[in-house]
Amino acid sequence: MPNLKEVRNRIVSVGSTMQITSAMKMVSAAKLKRAQDAITQMRPYANKLQEILQNVSSSLDTSENTYARTGTAKHILLVVISSNRGLAGGFNANVIKKAWSLIKNEYAGQSVSIITIGKKANDAFKRTDYNIHGTDLPHGLNEVFDNLTYTTVAPIAEKIMGTFVNKQFDKIVLVYNQFKNAAVQLVQAEQLLPVVATTTPGSTNATDYIFEPSKEFIISDLIPRSLKTQFYKALLDSYASEHGARMTAMHKATDNAKDMLRDLKISYNKARQTAITTEILEIVAGAEALNG
Repeated sequence: MPNLKEVRNRIVSVGSTMQITSAMKMVSAAKLKRAQDAITQMRPYANKLQEILQNVSSSLDTSENTYARTGTAKHILLVVISSNRGLAGGFNANVIKKAWSLIKNEYAGQSVSIITIGKKANDAFKRTDYNIHGTDLPHGLNEVFDNLTYTTVAPIAEKIMGTFVNKQFDKIVLVYNQFKNAAVQLVQAEQLLPVVATTTPGSTNATDYIFEPSKEFIISDLIPRSLKTQFYKALLDSYASEHGARMTAMHKATDNAKDMLRDLKISYNKARQTAITTEILEIVAGAEALNG
């Protein structure tokens, strides 16, 4: 049986931890509301734009569309999106595990490079052979979540898309958590480039489009804009998923702290009763010894 001082110290420690986890839960809940509104408003637009992009790509030749490519991909770029902070359950671990799974299984034997967005992913891959050093690709992307807007994300997407256009990479894949709800995040490995054209089963002829403005304008403006939007959507998904995962993890931690606090108080009361009983017995025994 632990003594009273030890139990009291543990009660104070658990109580302080519970206050921290409860505060973090409320902060994440407030941020989640804004992030969830952003992604739910963005997702229909991004999905429709991607659908248009795929339909347009199906009517273009590979020679006309610099963002489409055929053949086997030999050089793969993984863009791994995590968070800058932990205490979010399996949010970061799941993304990192998915990236390693792609490297060892789906892209085994191919040249794989990695760009990380988020401190946790950067810490996981910075000492590996896959992390990119000393190229024209963007670096130090951990601060992107401090001001997550399309304006700040678009230049990053342009540089990544540029590596595909100049044939530094044959395939670019985004690895991130897709937001479903506050308790569920789905790990995605989404191909950003090359653009995959839609094909109708059993159909041999592509849809014939009338382009207004010109086909060249569509290629030079619509396709890059759609790709930037897809990249921005992935970051919004990851940001909302992070706060959902953290809110859920802190909620569970707070509940566990409450259960532990209840058990500690029961142990404290038992120890206090034992101490009181022992003191009474010692007093009675001392009094009887004096009378004897």
